[in-house]
Amino acid sequence: MRPTKVLGLLVATAALAAGHAGTALAADGEGGYDAAGGASKPAGAAPAGAAAAPDWASKELPIRIIPNIPETAEAYYAPDNFHIIAQTQDPKALRAQDDKSAGGALTWIFTDDGAKGWRVNDRGQDACSWFLPDMKRIIWTSTRDNMDMPVGNWSDDAEYPQGAELYLSDWQGGNIKRLTNNKYYEAEVTTSPDGKWIVFGRQINGNMDIWRMKIDGTEEKQLTFTPDWQEGAPYFLPDGKTVIFRAWQRTVTDELKRIRKETGQRNQTPMTIFTMNIDGTNVQPRTFTNDMNWAPFPAPDGKHFAFVRINDGTNWDVYLGDFAGGEPRRLTFNPSFDGFPAISPDGKKMLFTRSKGQRFMSDLYTHVMDISSLGIGPEKFTSVPAKATPPAGWTPPPALAEFDRRKP
Repeated sequence: MRPTKVLGLLVATAALAAGHAGTALAADGEGGYDAAGGASKPAGAAPAGAAAAPDWASKELPIRIIPNIPETAEAYYAPDNFHIIAQTQDPKALRAQDDKSAGGALTWIFTDDGAKGWRVNDRGQDACSWFLPDMKRIIWTSTRDNMDMPVGNWSDDAEYPQGAELYLSDWQGGNIKRLTNNKYYEAEVTTSPDGKWIVFGRQINGNMDIWRMKIDGTEEKQLTFTPDWQEGAPYFLPDGKTVIFRAWQRTVTDELKRIRKETGQRNQTPMTIFTMNIDGTNVQPRTFTNDMNWAPFPAPDGKHFAFVRINDGTNWDVYLGDFAGGEPRRLTFNPSFDGFPAISPDGKKMLFTRSKGQRFMSDLYTHVMDISSLGIGPEKFTSVPAKATPPAGWTPPPALAEFDRRKP
């Protein structure tokens, strides 16, 4: 990665953990563990007698690392605000033959105190998982049935793993139901608050769009038809009618690649966070800068969203944005990588991944931030702001017209 700016194309919203070495899971023969209250030392935690916290830490709300858990990327809370589903480094995961790192990512569930955890899927490689609101089922992405296809790279949209399909199962990984069967890349999957609908990203012939379907796999419908914009990371807002997502433009990333090839200069890929109706209409921008506005996640108050932005070259931090517009609030100040924010359903905690290593984006571990003081819980929900007020002088780019495209 670059020393001054990060080429955002290298880091899409798919599971970054699949591209990083990880700690071997302290798992028993059944693919689970019980840490007896978290007796073992947390992975990546500071040893006893460590130096005092750095000055930047005083700017953050209270934060703790989840103990006993190997490296993870995306992690999401269950409706109970205690169990977590995540793409976790696992030596059983499929990897390219020339990849000597410890393992890829498989879907795991664990508690946010690190005391218990278990493997959901035991083969292929996984990305993007989510709890259904019934507290009985989960939905996840895996290549488990297409392991003869190229392994691919979850962090590069030019090499997304084809054959990544969507699956439903119970929490233990039983009663598996395959929802897609087309050998495309399908990931970034979440469900509506009532559990009736799925939204997800699908890449066909290198072009990424957002789709929806019912939870039983029926009534597939394409929501975006944009050859330039590459959309992903869709999440339902609390109203069950609005979806937040992020997108970048292929014409922009192609130009950045040209600049890098000719000059060696690396630049972050500008991304925009949008909302749209569940039928794909009424696409509204919610960020208005040329930054990589990445990894959006809605708060349960329907008025705010967490996302990631890059500061000072390679310092990725988590921010809290307002759907109505205005300057976001910075939540993390670690001079390294903080990403993949996910707010608990009660609005009191936020999961995020923090780099604990010496190298950029090395040793990624899941942390919990106490955000109860922000007052963004579901009790504050009334409605979703219809649009954001852009900053003075902002002009809608012509490319926004692409979102009005519909399949003939």
